[in-house]
Amino acid sequence: MIITISGQIGSGKSTLAKEIAKRFKLRYISAGEIMRKMAKEKGMSLIEFSKFAELNSSVDREIDERQVELAKEGNCVVEGRISAYFLNSKLKIFLITPLNIRARRVMERDKLKNIEEAIELIKKREDSERKRYRKIYGINFDDFENYDIILNTERFTKDELADIVSSIIKEVIKGK
Repeated sequence: MIITISGQIGSGKSTLAKEIAKRFKLRYISAGEIMRKMAKEKGMSLIEFSKFAELNSSVDREIDERQVELAKEGNCVVEGRISAYFLNSKLKIFLITPLNIRARRVMERDKLKNIEEAIELIKKREDSERKRYRKIYGINFDDFENYDIILNTERFTKDELADIVSSIIKEVIKGK
């Protein structure tokens, strides 16, 4: 079984994906970790690497190819902004959250100085990604038609969100 968890920056994709992988004894694969590793290899920040990727479509293609290769064996949770478009997943989840909540989370996670810096970072990354996904694949990141479940994570703790998604997964498993 393959489950994809996609969503906005700071919506809780990684946190949820790791917890679901743990609960269901699935491997965890992260497009974000692949991208961060590639940025580090090039000595760039994520914003710099995103801009670099805008000019080099091979970057996104490599990230997506690595996800597909890692997921071939199945039994995994794949977390990535557009993973649901490349993998034959049993369940495709998309997480949304208001910008101010996402900015607070990103500020804490990335140890940024203030919320304004986090908002600017999110907007720049999302703008870059929207351009790249549309240009390379013709994907409209804001179109949720490809997903089975869209969840707003604002009101839930990470455990509550994992409980909700776990219940859905159990139903999907029953229905095979």
